[in-house]
Amino acid sequence: MIRLSLLLQALVRRLGLALLLPLWLAAVTPAAAQGASSAAAAPLRFGILPLGGAFESRNDWDPLLADLSAAIGRPVTVLSVTSYQALEQAIARGEVDMAFLSGKMALDAVTQQRMQVVAQVTRHDGLAGYRALLLSRKGSGLDAVDGVLAQPQRWRLARGESRSVSGFIVPQLQLFLPHGVAMETAFRSEIVGTHQATALAVANGEADVATNNSADLTRFTSQFPQEAERLQVIWQSELIPHAQIVMRQGDPPEFRARVQRFLVNYARGSSPRAEAQRAVLRSLHDLAGFVSADNRSLRPAAQLAYQLALRNAETAQFVNQAARDARVARIEAQYAQQLRLLEAPPPERAVP
Repeated sequence: MIRLSLLLQALVRRLGLALLLPLWLAAVTPAAAQGASSAAAAPLRFGILPLGGAFESRNDWDPLLADLSAAIGRPVTVLSVTSYQALEQAIARGEVDMAFLSGKMALDAVTQQRMQVVAQVTRHDGLAGYRALLLSRKGSGLDAVDGVLAQPQRWRLARGESRSVSGFIVPQLQLFLPHGVAMETAFRSEIVGTHQATALAVANGEADVATNNSADLTRFTSQFPQEAERLQVIWQSELIPHAQIVMRQGDPPEFRARVQRFLVNYARGSSPRAEAQRAVLRSLHDLAGFVSADNRSLRPAAQLAYQLALRNAETAQFVNQAARDARVARIEAQYAQQLRLLEAPPPERAVP
């Protein structure tokens, strides 16, 4: 299995088959290796946000998912994608049972796709979240964010997808729109990609400024130390809550509770096994562990989406004031509905 994975990665690099992603990849798990004894158990399909490359993200998660498979007695398969949109579409098609998602995607999964938060990640710095960043290249003359805001049309931007909290939503809301700059149209050109791709774009001179975040920049520095030396932070946001683990509501409550216990207890204690699990988490964005959480942990994400929608409504062109008022009323109603959904207990399915 491992040799097949390496051969597949080499084939993708050689033939440039990135457009064939997303790919379903069988996780290397003990349960998957049991053959006929576990054939009757439906695989748990786990979706992963694109942190770097699709194969890189999948390989980082493999050890943890192998432990999860052993704990729940079911094989685990992995959907590792190249974009937020690809993962969002897979969730909408019902092809994902469990996923690692940041705030906006987790919010949409819970309020639109009948999923439920079971855990939230923690990091070694002990902070309640991470920060969105704006990066520039050292020696470029862009040593402060004022130069970007004053003449955005001069600069090439590398940013995250519109569903990315730190790559788009927070910089747009907290930095650019308050200064009358719309990220999608104000810059000379733009590159849209993962945080790794945006940092590399600035480091290699393909873009002048890039959105990123403090967690991904730490990971980038360890993986690309020479390129990271060329970068500097010229703006940072307020704290953004950490990502969540979500599961489908249709799973039996006892099964969801078992998965939640596995996550919360993972890498806890002082045993050699716990130490090995901590090493696994360090490779996963330098995570420290997981804490129990529910849908209420998404209230900050709902507030960010609400604030951005209001800000966009303020700056948009409408045929008259009545049309603007109607848009704002819809935004207010949607936000109120989201808060009600986040507070409501999930419907429980009877365990067969």
